[in-house]
Amino acid sequence: MKLYLRNGFIEKPDPLVMGILNVTPDSFSDAGRFFDAAAALAHARALAAAGADIIDVGGESTRPGAAAIGSDEETDRVLPVIEKIKQELGVLVSVDTSKEEVARLAVEEGGADLVNDISGLRFSEHMAAAVAELNVPVVVMHMQGTPEDMQRHPTYADVVGEIKDFFRERIEFAMSRGVKKEKIILDPGIGFGKKLEHNVAIVRQLRDFAEFELPLLVGLSRKSFLGLLSGEKAAERRGAETLAASLVAARNGAAILRVHDVEAMVKALKIWHSLAD
Repeated sequence: MKLYLRNGFIEKPDPLVMGILNVTPDSFSDAGRFFDAAAALAHARALAAAGADIIDVGGESTRPGAAAIGSDEETDRVLPVIEKIKQELGVLVSVDTSKEEVARLAVEEGGADLVNDISGLRFSEHMAAAVAELNVPVVVMHMQGTPEDMQRHPTYADVVGEIKDFFRERIEFAMSRGVKKEKIILDPGIGFGKKLEHNVAIVRQLRDFAEFELPLLVGLSRKSFLGLLSGEKAAERRGAETLAASLVAARNGAAILRVHDVEAMVKALKIWHSLAD
């Protein structure tokens, strides 16, 4: 896959691995473990050493039912961590935020390379314009509702078709605000306003999104629907489920895999690439 950055691009035969770093007290699977900046940096070192291509730093929980926090608080959580990662590790960093102010500071002061916006450029009025001005790639994710209410009653007549319609509209919107098409990354939003059957359909039909000719990010790591399929209730014990689902996603066209366990994912991709036809 090819990922366009501010200057130049990176290209790999296998999907890029994005390691998750939640600098929050209430994320769904590692709540509070990396809320302290020193613990967060130590984990970032481990992710980089394990082979992460990108470290995704988020300061606001997006688990089902999570309430929003202010931009100042979110910035205070993520900016020092992003700065330290860029100074020490040199790995690509994405900032997981839907707030224009946080994204701008993360890129301009922290050195972040990507913006990962779960709202698909909808929650912050000037996010698209900021991304265009900063000239960084942006992940445009689909979500029905908000993290606070997305899992209450998600309904679709055709989940993949409706996500494709959403992407068409969001791509057009982003480009109208100056975002270059090659800087857009699409994320169908597994688990964000979707039931079990919706998530299964998305993974099975990922190739339907190839028509956009844009990189596809897929985040399956430890998601609750995997537990429904396997019977594993504890999120932190869904490692095997994550690997299996992520390899199916890779086979079906995912260009970036967002995971907690980077080491296992990197090793699994090496074997998959070596053995696949």
